[in-house]
Amino acid sequence: MSQLHTKAFITNNFLLQSKEAETLYHTYAKDMPVIDYHNHLSPKQIAENKPIANITDAWLRGDHYKWRGMRTNGIDEKFITGDASKKEKFEKWAETVPYTLKNPLFHWTQLELKRYFDIDEMLQPATSAGIYNKANLVLASKTPADLLKDMKVEVVCTTDDPTDPLEYHQQIARQNIFTKVYPTFRPDALLLIQSNTFKDYLKKLEACVGFSIDNLDDLLKAVQSRVDYFDQHGCRLSDYGLEQIYSNNFTVSAADQTLKKSLKGESITNDEANVYASCMLYKLSKMYHDKGWVQQFHLGALRNNNSRLLQEVGADSGCDSIGDFSHGTAMSRFFNRLDAEGCLSKTIVYNLNPSQNEVFATMMGNYSEAGIPGKMQWGAAWWFLDQKDGIEKQLETLSNVGLLSRFIGMLTDSRSFLSFPRHEYFRRILCNVMADDMKKGLIPNDIPLIGKMIQDICYHNAVAYFDFK
Repeated sequence: MSQLHTKAFITNNFLLQSKEAETLYHTYAKDMPVIDYHNHLSPKQIAENKPIANITDAWLRGDHYKWRGMRTNGIDEKFITGDASKKEKFEKWAETVPYTLKNPLFHWTQLELKRYFDIDEMLQPATSAGIYNKANLVLASKTPADLLKDMKVEVVCTTDDPTDPLEYHQQIARQNIFTKVYPTFRPDALLLIQSNTFKDYLKKLEACVGFSIDNLDDLLKAVQSRVDYFDQHGCRLSDYGLEQIYSNNFTVSAADQTLKKSLKGESITNDEANVYASCMLYKLSKMYHDKGWVQQFHLGALRNNNSRLLQEVGADSGCDSIGDFSHGTAMSRFFNRLDAEGCLSKTIVYNLNPSQNEVFATMMGNYSEAGIPGKMQWGAAWWFLDQKDGIEKQLETLSNVGLLSRFIGMLTDSRSFLSFPRHEYFRRILCNVMADDMKKGLIPNDIPLIGKMIQDICYHNAVAYFDFK
């Protein structure tokens, strides 16, 4: 591809297509703090608080979005997840960036270079060496805590296994850093009874709680112990990354029998696995309600499609896709049972298939509760939908069938400390959408009114919703 010649792509009014949008963003949205309530940042890195001195480590390691882009561009795996040097990997990403035009990766790349390093140049082979050196010079004196503070990140919620000792969260809590860091309870492994690692995981859980797990009662006792532990260390959220919500009819005795079969090494049918998972998910949800936690469900990813790369690189390597699962009936059964029993927690549900936007958005309107505005949230555009078109569609659908004014806003869902300009990206798109409706006469041309709504979506709604201690 020919060389990119634009000198300053990320201008003050990037993505803002009217004077109204500019006013909404610069006056109301720009300076709001960030509540990042779902991400995959490393608590260890935050606790140790040592500079991530190389941009390849800070930017490319673990970033499956960039990995997919590089693979699509024909880059050899050794320069992506292999043993090539850090500089070589960066050079291959720089080689790929010009080919990402019209992909959100181009916007994110330039936005992140601008915000963290004050770099206006387009990343490409001709500028690669200079940008690499300048970024590394900046990173040499920036710790993870510094990077979070620079982006005004008040709260970070990491994603943590139930067996995690949370030692790094404890270390962070004792440190005087700007950002509060809380754990999130992610018990997927407890549900996937057909996994070849399930029995090993239960052994790990046994070691964690200090007693043997021989039946469902033992398992539920162990899980309750870990929920209690997480709660004591500031946890306010649970999370799942599932294809679908498990909502089969079940009996506790049937789930118990399935667990015992698994512990004895006997094969489990799909029906048995679904009954067991439905029981566990229900029991977990009741525990969360007792604690006043928010539960999150990330639904619809078809994972690990490339068995070769799964074996070579592992999970979360950039070989996942949008799934074409049906979700409405399962969600209805699951939420309705909990609601009928008075134990439905605040809930955020994220969908990955845009054809199901209306299904998810309308489902959230079925289970409201007096005194809890926006109790059921259709979450921010997620993963493949976390781009301009996906964000706009999410905002429009939520506006059409729900209350956009009660929306709790954006999150990064990222493993990188350099990803927080995604909040800015979302805010610019939000301001542009609202300004466009103002210009069309679809909402009042009232800047203070709309500005307050935008501030609520960007920050205040999340603060009220999660009630972090």
